[in-house]
Amino acid sequence: MDQTLGRRAAIRLTISTAALAAIGTGASACAPEASPVSLELLGPDGNGLMLPSGFRSRVLARSGSRVRGGHSWHRDPDGGAVFAREGGGWTYVSNSENVLGGVGALDFSPDGTLTGARPLLVGRTSANCAGGATPWGTWLSCEEHPLGRVWEVDPVAGSGRPLARMGVFRHEAAAVDPIDRVVYLTEDEKDGRLYRYEPDAWPELRTGRLLVAAVSGDGAVTWLPVPNPTPTLAQKPTRQQVPASTAFNGGEGAVHRDGHVLFTTKGDGRIWDLDLRAQRCSVLYDAATSPGRDLSGVDNIATAGGGIYVAEDGGNMELVLVGDDGSTLPCLRVVGQDRSEITGPAFDPSGTRLYFSSQRGAGSWGITYEVTGPFTAFRRRALGAAG
Repeated sequence: MDQTLGRRAAIRLTISTAALAAIGTGASACAPEASPVSLELLGPDGNGLMLPSGFRSRVLARSGSRVRGGHSWHRDPDGGAVFAREGGGWTYVSNSENVLGGVGALDFSPDGTLTGARPLLVGRTSANCAGGATPWGTWLSCEEHPLGRVWEVDPVAGSGRPLARMGVFRHEAAAVDPIDRVVYLTEDEKDGRLYRYEPDAWPELRTGRLLVAAVSGDGAVTWLPVPNPTPTLAQKPTRQQVPASTAFNGGEGAVHRDGHVLFTTKGDGRIWDLDLRAQRCSVLYDAATSPGRDLSGVDNIATAGGGIYVAEDGGNMELVLVGDDGSTLPCLRVVGQDRSEITGPAFDPSGTRLYFSSQRGAGSWGITYEVTGPFTAFRRRALGAAG
């Protein structure tokens, strides 16, 4: 399994890096998108989604039902990402936050046709919450329970391996910094921490050093070593081993963008901006004080074309576009599913297709959607108006 991951990572390194760059910039191989674009959400469509004009949706998978007569889609879909495939097409990976855990995949042809679904990680894992994509084309799937680990999953081969040295705690998300060659990790606890993992030999992640953030009053960040990153339940939890470290209230999604790590804390409704060059941490958005306040229950986070997309856990079930100045604008809303949460937002390589799930949609165990439309034009107008 480890050799398979290594071979495929080496083969796909250049291709995957280019694909991830396309996802991050929202680059499109399609025709230029029409403008102007309405920023208002229309009434619910046939799938219960409120979208701007020019956008359309489709249901890709329902938990417990077979996708195109094949694989039965997992319960409680959570964090997700898109990976471009050699020869065209792409794969959307999705975690299962169910106690049975695991990771599933939806495969698409170059024209966007859904061709099937597959299990990627089955057994030996539980409560797979969010995660993060690596530049070499693997998925870091994070377990959210007291003895949770990070698993590195190959979206092509379907193999996976645990990365215990990344720490044992209620993992939420992982953000890979390809410049400094480190991984940042969030922890979903009321007194959770922000961690930094420094591998011994990049891009091999099995061995390395785990550090925890200590943030001063002016936002300066210092990284302190964690003495025992793999405690048992009888030992002191990871987050309590360094008293000088800083608590973050319910760490959630995390993503790397242009020398910054953006991460969310649901307990206090904030989006944080960690400037990696300056090693300073500041609040980008605060649900209690930021103007507009269209966003609550901050959770999973994704970036595309300079925009920041944050999913709501609760609130009014929106995916919200956030500007660098903290301004907000909803880009979709799910209606009739108030007890659910939006999870796993990710764009295809062209930047014209968005994938996400409603984790407990419409009384079910989860629904996974695709939304297609002029995202680039919408983003440009929204962020321009905000500025």
